[in-house]
Amino acid sequence: MSFIDTFLWAVFPYLTSTIFIIGHIIRYNVDQFGWSAQSSEFLEKRQLKWGSLLFHWGIVFVFFGHVAGIMIPKIIYDTVGVSDHLYHMGALWLGGAAGVATVIGGFLLFLRRSGHRRIRNNSSFNAMFTLVLLGAVVLVGFTATVGYAASGGDFDYRTTISPWFRGLLLFNPQPELMVGAPFGFQLHVILAFALFAVWPFTRLVHVWSLPLEYLTRNYIIFRKMNAQQIARRVK
Repeated sequence: MSFIDTFLWAVFPYLTSTIFIIGHIIRYNVDQFGWSAQSSEFLEKRQLKWGSLLFHWGIVFVFFGHVAGIMIPKIIYDTVGVSDHLYHMGALWLGGAAGVATVIGGFLLFLRRSGHRRIRNNSSFNAMFTLVLLGAVVLVGFTATVGYAASGGDFDYRTTISPWFRGLLLFNPQPELMVGAPFGFQLHVILAFALFAVWPFTRLVHVWSLPLEYLTRNYIIFRKMNAQQIARRVK
């Protein structure tokens, strides 16, 4: 292997992961007021509604698809009777559907932020860069997976990328597993780790702010008042 291969598949993942972890700690301690999605809903709602729904639900299923494909070893699927053909068909159709929803939703969000003058004027370079990088990760991953499967490719990421990634988690990197992977998959992985590196310094930190208190708090009741009732309250 060359120095570039060693750096990309054995050093770069740990470097970006370190930035990811330390960056979040620093961001939380110095910028809690900026720890939000920085919503622009008050500027435009219609495009945001469909773009946000498609993107967020799509990315949730894409995430769990990655967990099923990367974190679960192939031998477990073989043991429970899931054949390679059945697995790849499920990944193609279910993963493809989630990928399509994510790509369309992300495209709508990009059009909204770049094409709507008020939103564009109130968007920072950070927000636009994050959206573009996130879109590149999703689009490259989608086209690599669906395009390679549709063209009849015999590459199985469960025997290369998956054990390589699990090896990183166990601090036993095996960069040689990634050297022979198709370029599309390699680019997807590199862009994903680059996204991890910039994540703590962008609006993406809102992913960790789950409003779990909504599950247990009491209902808030809103009652409509007419003009006379409002006038009496003011007096």
